[in-house]
Amino acid sequence: MKSSDGNRIRLQPMWRKVAYGGRQPGYDDNYTDETFLEEMVMNANVVKRDLLKVMIDSVSISHYLCIVALVVSTWTLTLNLDIDETTLLKLDVGLLLVGFSVLLLTTCPFSLKLLTKYVLNISFFISGLYVLAPIYHTLTRSISSDSIWALAVSLLLVHLFLHDYSGSTIRPPGALNNPKLTSNISLNASIVASVLVASRLPSRLHVFAIMLFSLQVFLFAPLITFCVKKYHFRLHLLFSFALMVVTLTVTYHLHRMFFILLLALLVFISIVCPFWLIRIQEYKFEINGPWDEAKLCFDITE
Repeated sequence: MKSSDGNRIRLQPMWRKVAYGGRQPGYDDNYTDETFLEEMVMNANVVKRDLLKVMIDSVSISHYLCIVALVVSTWTLTLNLDIDETTLLKLDVGLLLVGFSVLLLTTCPFSLKLLTKYVLNISFFISGLYVLAPIYHTLTRSISSDSIWALAVSLLLVHLFLHDYSGSTIRPPGALNNPKLTSNISLNASIVASVLVASRLPSRLHVFAIMLFSLQVFLFAPLITFCVKKYHFRLHLLFSFALMVVTLTVTYHLHRMFFILLLALLVFISIVCPFWLIRIQEYKFEINGPWDEAKLCFDITE
């Protein structure tokens, strides 16, 4: 084709988007036309969160924090001999009956086979713990008390940091369960901390009672909480708030500094953190467009 002055005009082919860096004659590799940004989408995958919903979701964290605080309070009272072994055993039996009843009521369908399985597992668990109590009693005799308390506190912090608060790895017996590595580390840390504390008690019966109490809480409390939450969510919220009140009352009478620290943590987790999360949502900026890697979709029909 020629222009009016007789010069030949070179026709350039229309630019089109070519996947995976396909080169087009007449255009640079990084060339984009004016339609390139028409497919840009902003904040397509950003989830809009509600403050009340986030606060309700944070109850699970506050709930378990109160459970651990109650365990620490019981350890302290037992080490100070304010709770004797008889009272502690009665507490163990009460917790066992309550947890066993909740598990049966919230697990469907109920059957005699399931009941027998629960009874056998709990019997083996208690028998093994009673046999090992003398070993736990003398396990840390050569270690100083300061080292024991420092290690126990560190292990509890590891337990709280790695605990699965979402309940994604907790399932009733008989269901498929694939625990995460962090969940296993968290559980093992709590068990080792219980053994360290129990080894400082004066008698073997004390050791057995406190170990049974600790393992009931650390092993079965998350399962009971999961079953109650799945069975009736409002009942779970009511139980969580009642547990917070009981825990704050116990810690207030035990140690004022412990009470202030726990109250500050509960307020921070349940109120400050949700509000903080909602506020920073407005700064979230996500851009999607034709420059993203293509996602292959397969339509499988039978």
